[in-house]
Amino acid sequence: MWKKVYKLIKKYDTIVIARHIGVDPDAMGSQLGLKLAIECTFPEKKVYAIGNGSCKFNYLGKLDKFENIDKENALLIVLDTPDKRRIDGAIPSEYKESIKIDHHPFVEEICTLEVIDDTASSTCQLIIDLIYKTRLKLNANKEVMEKLFIGLVSDTNRFIFNSNGDLFSCVGKIVKDYDLDIVKLYQNLYMRSMNEVRLHGYIAQNMIITENGVGYVILTNEIITKFQADSGSAGNMVNDFNYIDEILVWAMVSEDKKNDLVKINIRSRGPVINEVAEKYNGGGHKMASGARVTTMEEAKLLINDLDKVCKKYIKEVGYEDN
Repeated sequence: MWKKVYKLIKKYDTIVIARHIGVDPDAMGSQLGLKLAIECTFPEKKVYAIGNGSCKFNYLGKLDKFENIDKENALLIVLDTPDKRRIDGAIPSEYKESIKIDHHPFVEEICTLEVIDDTASSTCQLIIDLIYKTRLKLNANKEVMEKLFIGLVSDTNRFIFNSNGDLFSCVGKIVKDYDLDIVKLYQNLYMRSMNEVRLHGYIAQNMIITENGVGYVILTNEIITKFQADSGSAGNMVNDFNYIDEILVWAMVSEDKKNDLVKINIRSRGPVINEVAEKYNGGGHKMASGARVTTMEEAKLLINDLDKVCKKYIKEVGYEDN
C-alpha cells in the first residue's frame, strides 16, 4: 500500500496536505513531517500544509497560506481524519486524486486511495512507517522525525494509550537512527504557562462527577478569558485527568466564542465513547473522542448520554465490585 502512496506523491508536482479541524500535535506533526519529507526528497514539488493552526503548536512549524492552485492537477493527502465533515480546508472531490492516511476507526470513504490502520497509535506512526518503507527514507532528516515523534508522544500521552511492541520498536528505531533529543522535545510539548497551571487548578476544583462516573467541567468564555487561555488549550487539558479513581469518563466542555462553538474533549477508562461523540458532530477513538456543538444545552445532553453509557458499562462489567 505504501508503494501506491509513494507513486502518487512522485506523480504530482503540486501536493496539498490537510487534516482534521481542531488541530492537535498528531495531526499537525504528521502534516508538517510528511510535507518536509516530501520536500527533502522532491525539492521541485510545491507542497502545502493547510488548515487553521494554533499558537500553542507554533514550535512544530508554520502552516501555509492556501494559494490558488489547479486542483484538477494536484494531489490531496488527508491525514488523521475519518470523515469529510471534519477535514479542515479541503474538499477531496475537487482534486484529481486523493489519499487518506488515518488511524481512526473507519467512518466513510472520502479519498481515491485510503490507508487506514486503527491499531496504530497515531497518524505520525503511520507516516514514519511510510517513510521507512519507501524512498522518502533516503532524504528524511532529523527535523522530520522530531515533528513525527512529538505527534506520536502526544497522541499516546507518553505511551499510556494505544501502546504495543510495534510502537516501541518504531520509537526505538527513530531515536537511534536520528539521534533525537527526547528531553528537549518533551520540554516543547509539555511546557506550560502559569496561566495554564492556574486554569488546571480551577478545573480540578470545579469538576462535577455524575452518579455513574462522568467527570466534567464547563469552561465558559469568561472563565477561559480570566485565565488568559484559549479553548484549545483548555480542551487539551483533558489528558491531565487520567487517574481519578471516582471517574470512568471525563470531559472538558470549552466555549469557543470566536467560532461560536462549544468544544467537548472526552476520554475514557473503559466505556466506549466515540459513538456518543458521533451523535454530536464529532467522533474519534473508542477511548478518546471529541465533539462540537453550538450551545451549552447540547453539551449537557452529551454529558447525559455519556452518563447512560457509563451506567450500562457498570452494569455489564460489574465495575462497582472491582
